[in-house]
Amino acid sequence: MMYLLNQFPVTSRYVVAILLFALALMLSTLIDGPTLKQYFPYVSAISLFLVTWFLFKLDKKKLEAIGLNLTLRNVSFIFFGLFLGVIVFLVASFARAFYTGETIIFSSVVDYRAIINSLYFILPTVAVEELLFRGYLFKKTIAISNVVVANIVFSVLFTLIHIADESVISNSGHLVILLMSIPVGHLFFATALLRSRTLFFPIGLHLGNNWATRHLISSQGEGQSILVVLDRVTFDTWPSLIGFLLIFNGVFLFATSIIWKWGKWRSKGSSLCRKSF
Repeated sequence: MMYLLNQFPVTSRYVVAILLFALALMLSTLIDGPTLKQYFPYVSAISLFLVTWFLFKLDKKKLEAIGLNLTLRNVSFIFFGLFLGVIVFLVASFARAFYTGETIIFSSVVDYRAIINSLYFILPTVAVEELLFRGYLFKKTIAISNVVVANIVFSVLFTLIHIADESVISNSGHLVILLMSIPVGHLFFATALLRSRTLFFPIGLHLGNNWATRHLISSQGEGQSILVVLDRVTFDTWPSLIGFLLIFNGVFLFATSIIWKWGKWRSKGSSLCRKSF
């Protein structure tokens, strides 16, 4: 095996990574019984984290290569990302309401305990997705090609995972929404990784976005969201649907550009500081 790794370093790394990720997910499914998952749904995330550590070790690198070392700086990006992910989704939702004429009000009944607890259960899911789509293989693809190629490849893969469902494929409107939105989401998360140099940032953003989608604003009350949308508008024509997508995704693209410029400014600032010393 070491001969193949040395003779075909790039191909072998991809094959080994895919096999190990698949094996980790299969074993996690076997271990993750309904009882354990009810209290500790982190087996898959931990398994993929260990696989990621092993893959970087094969490359003679450490988890610092993707910012997964547990420093105060890196871990703080989870909380910053969580906050920013919620804010961006909130702005996008109000932009949609302005476009459609929907009314957003505070829910009269809110189960705050359930809403807060949901962060614990959403976190492992987004961690798994980030490790798979913005983790080792994403960085490896950048190393052997460039950022543009890596973003195209992994935005396609990220989208396919989300539309690989019969109910989605059979609903043309839902399919179009995902085809236009998921690549934007990938770009949002990938830019956060590249500019912060830690995967904890996109994990936080992803967590904030997914939590906000379920528990910040919804069209159903029942105490599961803080804000409720009255008279949720359905898009009966393609122009109205495309208009909504341009506005909603435009907010995320604007946030992505801010993160990109922030990272660029931060890099220049760090360079000037190093030169001054």
